[in-house]
Amino acid sequence: MSDEIHLTVTAKPQTQMLLMKALISIVITTYNGERYLGAAIESVLSQTRGDFELLIWDDGSTDDSVRIAQTYAKQDSRVRVVAAVHQGRVQALKGAIAQTTGTYIGWIDQDDLLAAAALQETTAILDTNPEVGFVYTDYLDMEESGKIRGYGTRCHIPYSKERLLLDFMTFFFRLMRREVFEQVGGLDESMTHVEDYDLCLKLSEATEVRHVKKPLYYYRCHGLSASQKYPRQQAENACDAIANALKRRGLAEQLQVQLEILQDVPFQ
Repeated sequence: MSDEIHLTVTAKPQTQMLLMKALISIVITTYNGERYLGAAIESVLSQTRGDFELLIWDDGSTDDSVRIAQTYAKQDSRVRVVAAVHQGRVQALKGAIAQTTGTYIGWIDQDDLLAAAALQETTAILDTNPEVGFVYTDYLDMEESGKIRGYGTRCHIPYSKERLLLDFMTFFFRLMRREVFEQVGGLDESMTHVEDYDLCLKLSEATEVRHVKKPLYYYRCHGLSASQKYPRQQAENACDAIANALKRRGLAEQLQVQLEILQDVPFQ
């Protein structure tokens, strides 16, 4: 595999037609993300499966993010842009998802990338297995420049809903059925730094989960990412998410979670 990722987008005539209702809704929320946003958008538009809508929600950026997003929207009718006031990451993601219509929902961070086959591989499982409500893939860590570091450490952790209480192996990429997302109550705004972990815990209790053992997501590691900036807050929120899961599972009287921070390290 090449050490660097180079993405190009070739417009296809059929992608220029307005889709009345896409099967798949992909969301990118951005806040002052001009440095990487274009690459993230292009990675979605490069998908081998094209029946999706891409909603880009700008959370009150003061840089060039909105203009970058609008440039892509002018080129491809599947792309929509919402420019909103700054609310914060979880509120922005909730607002964005509420604006979508697809049967399946997924999102990528503004500084990450989707592999070209990500939607094809994940929807293939959801399309043929109605009992599965949530699919996740392996991922590759990459440096700020885009150079690949290697396989994500979480990819090697076997999935079970019990193990998920200790290890966040359902890290990226995730595609889920909208009906299951809504069934579990969607995103919890109080889980400011681990809203995705809290959601995965809830989903694991409500539906069958499937793991695609292929690296279909590229996770960019850099000092400005949320996992690098707020490790203590993430650890505290994660404990709250686990405690809530224990209550839902009827295990709160037998088990409890305690947090002891020996060193601030990212929750990733």
